[in-house]
Amino acid sequence: MSARREAAALAALAFLGGVTSLWWALALWPSEDEWLLRARFVCFNVGASGLPDAAGWLLLVGQPIGMFAALMAISGPALRAGLARLAGFAWGKAVLGACGLALVLGLAAAGARVTSTRDDAGAFAAQAMTAQTYPRLDRNAPALGLLDQRGERLDLARLAGRPALVTFAFAHCEAVCPAVVRQTLDAQRIVRERVGDAHAPSVVVVTLDPWRDTPSRLPALATDFSLAEDGFVLSGPVDEVNALLDRWKVARGRDPRTGDVAHPPLVYVLDAEGRIAFASTGGAEVLVELLGRI
Repeated sequence: MSARREAAALAALAFLGGVTSLWWALALWPSEDEWLLRARFVCFNVGASGLPDAAGWLLLVGQPIGMFAALMAISGPALRAGLARLAGFAWGKAVLGACGLALVLGLAAAGARVTSTRDDAGAFAAQAMTAQTYPRLDRNAPALGLLDQRGERLDLARLAGRPALVTFAFAHCEAVCPAVVRQTLDAQRIVRERVGDAHAPSVVVVTLDPWRDTPSRLPALATDFSLAEDGFVLSGPVDEVNALLDRWKVARGRDPRTGDVAHPPLVYVLDAEGRIAFASTGGAEVLVELLGRI
């Protein structure tokens, strides 16, 4: 068996291993990047559950097995001889050991990812079932009237004709706000994917910190929150913002030394007529379920 054929077979095996690793990372690596989410949907049919469907798993598992079988059929003797030759060197044993360890760690990481994602999916399902018991409020939404990131005043009339999700956050918040805004945007995305733009809710984020989230800061804040074109972040003079928060019954407490605002997660679900249908503490699947109920 020539050394060149053995080297070519080993190179093919290394290439197959590298491509398979990248393939699995593309499908399972934890990320909220929009491009990556779209690529996963196209390649593996990864949906809201965060895992591929049956066809996606068949591609992930079957393609590497098929490619390895083809490699063995074409260059099996050369590959076996190359591996045996490689194992005859101390550095070769180290390379093979590192590859084996990487394979074990990769499989463990994939297993952990699948398990955690399934647990999250189960939690979402439980939350969605809980949403069935949410009491319907059916009361008129208070006025808005603050400035948005485009410098325009947003009133309820601009939201008429489609549902809306109204939540409350501020730029310097590091705990509650990023989570509740992300869940609200996730709910908007899920509804848009299921029923299209015409029935997807608008998202409105009202600042809880008008002292620092001034109108001039709103364009940057809208970018930080990753708001879509039909998303709004609102602010204005401190007294106007506080009056709005009081009308919307938003509980809060501000530390004058740090400027931080303590507050619960709160999302109002508005129907297409501008009435408050539900009040929620968030959770993307809960919000999707509540939107479905209106």
